Amino acid sequence: MQPMAEQSTLSGRIARFAKVGANLGGFAAGAAVARAGGRALDDPKNAAELKRVLGELKGPLMKLAQILGNIPDAVPPEFAKQLSELQANAPPMGQGFVRRRMAGELGPKWRERFVDFSPEAVAAASLGQVHKATLATGETVAVKLQYPDMASAVEADLGQLDLMLSLFRRVDGSIDTAEIRDELAARLREELDYGRELKHLLLYAQMLAGEPHVRVPRPFADLSTPRLLTMEWLDGTRLLDWKDKPADVRNRIAEALFLAWYRPFYRVGVIHGDPHLGNYSVASADADGAVVNLLDFGCVRIFPPRFIEGVNELYRAIEADDDDRAAHAFEMWGFKGLTREIREVLLVWARFLYGPLLDDRVRPIDLDGRPGEYGRATAAKVHQELKKLGTVTIPAEFVFMDRAAIGLGGVFIQLGAELNWSRLFRQLMDDFAVADVEARQAAALSGAGLASA
Repeated sequence: MQPMAEQSTLSGRIARFAKVGANLGGFAAGAAVARAGGRALDDPKNAAELKRVLGELKGPLMKLAQILGNIPDAVPPEFAKQLSELQANAPPMGQGFVRRRMAGELGPKWRERFVDFSPEAVAAASLGQVHKATLATGETVAVKLQYPDMASAVEADLGQLDLMLSLFRRVDGSIDTAEIRDELAARLREELDYGRELKHLLLYAQMLAGEPHVRVPRPFADLSTPRLLTMEWLDGTRLLDWKDKPADVRNRIAEALFLAWYRPFYRVGVIHGDPHLGNYSVASADADGAVVNLLDFGCVRIFPPRFIEGVNELYRAIEADDDDRAAHAFEMWGFKGLTREIREVLLVWARFLYGPLLDDRVRPIDLDGRPGEYGRATAAKVHQELKKLGTVTIPAEFVFMDRAAIGLGGVFIQLGAELNWSRLFRQLMDDFAVADVEARQAAALSGAGLASA
């Protein structure tokens, strides 16, 4: 019988809260002293210090901060740049933890379930670590183990996230982050449930069945629990290992990634919300095509089909320079009470995002071509204008859609890819119909054991 998901405990929350609170409290106090001495709260030195503090803490709060830094407009520009550079890698837990965790999840004879099991982690991140193992069938698998007391750590760190966001509001009150905070909390809690991630694997296997450009690992339900996920091991090489390959090879990899992310969105209303370099690898690539591996399915966002219709509506509005249609599109995205002036500022960002998709020619995703700076100058400009006009509430559904667009854009810049992004996007957009997506989404989610959006 599989164990219940690990619960947040009062003692665990207190211990984590004390550790994180001391570090963040020290940062806040130092920033206040510096402010009294004449340094502005949004001084780059304060942003760099916050990055250092969060980097030492590791765990859920660092992951949340990294996500915030990659959501344009979520936090003041000075802090966004520093937070986006946080690395989610963490030192792995030792062999004693591995033995205890595996015995707790699969029973005292867990080792008999594997012909071979590497006691050393092959990868470690904010919430867990991965081991390589071999089954009696000869199949190689990846075994993902969650760190202890993560439910308590998440709840404690969400409380500290509120403190961090309050500091940002003192710098810049132009963005109401309430819905952003709730969206991050919901997705992070979902990531703790490896049983849900297993369902995400089944969902993606359905959505991408028959697609030659992408591989999704097969999960092993009998070797998985809410804190342990065993899945097929997919051989591949890091994306950045392909940076110096011929242009046509790099372009095929970029095309495969584009379709792997946006075909599920347009067909089923589902998007992978965590497009960073560690979440995929390249199985093979040449001038004729590429195959990419998707590796992590903890952060998956399911959208109501009408939201996709809003994405299309905004595209058409920008294409036709139609303000009334843009206003309607923003409402479909969940924005409320926008004045014409605020809407014009938001359209600066929208035109930036849609720019490559409206430009019917082969081109890089960003004409400036700076991976770490993709979108940052435009986001800073939008921030400055919004500060003059009032506060905007960013809808929850906007958060990971925006993050995926920026994350993928950065990857395409890293690859130096040049494609006709407009034609790729229009093929997906032109085939879209709300009723079709509703039917496909209901079937796919039911087949994977997930609830509808």
